[in-house]
Amino acid sequence: MKKIPSLKIFIATMLFFSSSQALHAQSYPSKPVKIIVPFASGGPADNYARFMAQKLQDDLQQSFVVENKPGAGSVIGTDAAAKANSDGYTLLMMSNTQTINESLIQNKPFSLLKDFVAIAPINYSDLILVVHPTLPVQNLKELIQLAKSKPDILNFASSGNGTPYHMAGELFNFMAGVKITHIPYKGSSGARTDLIGGQVNMMFDAITTMNEFIKNNKVRAIATTGHVRSWIMPNVPSVDEAGVPKFEITIWLGVMAPKGTPAEIVLKLNSSIQKIISRQEVKEAWSAQGAVPMMMNSQEFTKFLEVDVAKWANVVKSAQIKLD
Repeated sequence: MKKIPSLKIFIATMLFFSSSQALHAQSYPSKPVKIIVPFASGGPADNYARFMAQKLQDDLQQSFVVENKPGAGSVIGTDAAAKANSDGYTLLMMSNTQTINESLIQNKPFSLLKDFVAIAPINYSDLILVVHPTLPVQNLKELIQLAKSKPDILNFASSGNGTPYHMAGELFNFMAGVKITHIPYKGSSGARTDLIGGQVNMMFDAITTMNEFIKNNKVRAIATTGHVRSWIMPNVPSVDEAGVPKFEITIWLGVMAPKGTPAEIVLKLNSSIQKIISRQEVKEAWSAQGAVPMMMNSQEFTKFLEVDVAKWANVVKSAQIKLD
């Protein structure tokens, strides 16, 4: 008989916390929400973070503010997000840079799958291999021939170690049997600027940001990285089609939050994000840029992240990719 009051207290306590969390989720967000972008401004993550911030603000009637924290291949900004309060007021805009870094960078101060909770993916897009117009190649076959005739002479820029742009170049080296030197930058904008200026020879970049420079003849398009040709560049072959079978890599974006963020808030954010990216006008605008919305709930996104971490761990090991 003496245990019954204790049981009643336990049940009452659990009901109290459950109702408190529910009320917290209903009132969320009651103050501005910060979205940390661990990359420099001007790249896909920054651009889509700002787009989503505005749409989330409209949908949830509260300010969503983007804060860029680039550096160390996204580790600085990601670590800042990991150490933030798990109350839903700090979010992380991330990409496959983070899933790549799980195996590429051994001594990070955080673990992606242990220190964060998955909220929702945003979109994915193919990359495109472009060269400076002065490089004497017109297609992938000629580029590979030139690279083999001049090992260690050609170089490729990236937005930093561990980013999809870097990994695309390393994977190309491995699968094409060439040795093109990696030149890491602190962000994609700097890499893109030096490519256009002729300081570097080539770059794998997101179609969504490189498209305008191709149209203006600032760079020459060589090949895209999807398993088929991109619908916005039908005249440009895929790397697979042009001579490196089974080569494929994309860049995708998603949102995470510090571990411990209430499940009700995760659900609310996931629901809002899915509603935004499922709108026809958003699909059409992104399609014109070469981006495709990714629709997943939090559990599905978690599984997606686990698979992607394992995939890149295998690529890093097989290609013996190391940091510069």
